[in-house]
Amino acid sequence: MNTWPVQDAKARFSELLDACVSEGPQVVTRRGTETAVLVPIAEWKRLHATARPTLKQLLLSDEARSALTLPARGKARRRTPAGL
Repeated sequence: MNTWPVQDAKARFSELLDACVSEGPQVVTRRGTETAVLVPIAEWKRLHATARPTLKQLLLSDEARSALTLPARGKARRRTPAGL
């Protein structure tokens, strides 16, 4: 995996894109810190297909995700404020 400083990536984007397609993922750095990765579209689609569901998908799904037990209403104990 090659590393590209952001200035080089911007100035030579076509070359960066060609390297990504022919050699695989390319890392872009900003001030020496790895910031982003450019990946071929086939790799992105594979990763996206195997990714976990999003929070939105989980919340909208019909399936229960855990056996969460909640205390009956009015039965929960409350803490008394300090100093009373």
